[in-house]
Amino acid sequence: MVISDVIICDAQGERKGDVRIEAGVITQIGENLTDEEVISASGCYLLPGLVDTNVRLKDSQLSGINFEKLSRRALAGGVTTVVLASDSHPQIDNEITLEFVQKHRQLPNGATIETTLSALSASGTLSNIAIMLKKGCLAVHTSTISDYNLLSRIAQYLKMAQKPLFYKAEDKSLFESGVMCDGNVATRLGLPGISPLSEVVHIASMIEIARHFEISIVFKSVTEPRSVELIAQAAAEGIKVACEVSIHHLLHNDEACMGFDSDAKINPPLVNREKQRYLIDALQSGKINSLTALHQPNSDVHKDITFFDASYGTTSIEEYLPLCYTHLVKSGRMNMAKLIELASQAPAAQVGLSAGVIRDGHKADMVLFDPNRTTPVLHHHSLYKNQVLEGKVVMAFCAGEITRF
Repeated sequence: MVISDVIICDAQGERKGDVRIEAGVITQIGENLTDEEVISASGCYLLPGLVDTNVRLKDSQLSGINFEKLSRRALAGGVTTVVLASDSHPQIDNEITLEFVQKHRQLPNGATIETTLSALSASGTLSNIAIMLKKGCLAVHTSTISDYNLLSRIAQYLKMAQKPLFYKAEDKSLFESGVMCDGNVATRLGLPGISPLSEVVHIASMIEIARHFEISIVFKSVTEPRSVELIAQAAAEGIKVACEVSIHHLLHNDEACMGFDSDAKINPPLVNREKQRYLIDALQSGKINSLTALHQPNSDVHKDITFFDASYGTTSIEEYLPLCYTHLVKSGRMNMAKLIELASQAPAAQVGLSAGVIRDGHKADMVLFDPNRTTPVLHHHSLYKNQVLEGKVVMAFCAGEITRF
């Protein structure tokens, strides 16, 4: 197959040309290429597939049907590789659960599904980290752990295995007492707020863990400007720390919770308008290293209830690339190459994968994206419900398969 007259765009930049794909591999990039099947793609982008390392299944339940839905919807959203957060039901903390996840790693016409490992078992003891990493988990994942003896042992395993720690900084005593970001909007709604300290104090301490043990830590979906500054300063000192931000925290602030819209109840919570602007600036300046769709869908029974009682999360992966294109690229906040760096190359590198480039000899994990078409947001529990987004994924190449949309 040849994709002809297409805008080839990866993390290195844009150029026009033709791309030949054979048996799931890019075999030639040039001009005026011929083949039995030639797809004219004038005006379209050929992009490396996005990589999202902060994804959850519906209601966080590990089930065959949930894997099938996630796999298909991710690919439709331009994501060819997803990495599951380990805080599912059941937790991904043992070989039996991992085997079930890996059974659904590559479903027909869907994205590749990888996974992280929960640092602690459901009972609070240390998981069998060494074995689970050898069996294919890409990273160890945890939210705040207050036991520094346990943290030290986890860090030692990670140093031996040369794997990253995915760390969600949240003080459980503060987080469980609130339901949205502390501030004026929470006060107006009469809802208990979550202090910024819930994130910041634990990031500060974990930077010292990264420094002492010389391990890599990726702080997941940060929201506080102070957190970002601490991480950027530590990275400048040579400490192996990085952070990601969700697309929701760039496009929305806590005012989205007005009217008690439970679709705006996400974890971490949406911050105020000033902090939202800071996160956009920090992403553009390089202080924030990667992007996530922060996909955490829920059933109606968990969302069609009061804001206070509703589950955290929103659905977003099926429209991820059109969301990013509409609000980040077309709006002029960044070019397409920068988006691919943030949403493909950087998150892949954090877990030891290669992505974000289109070159001869590389695996054809790519999507064909038409910026002249539109993508309506149909899901009723999306922060972007009823929006019509610019651009549409029309074809995906993943694991040797071609999927048309």
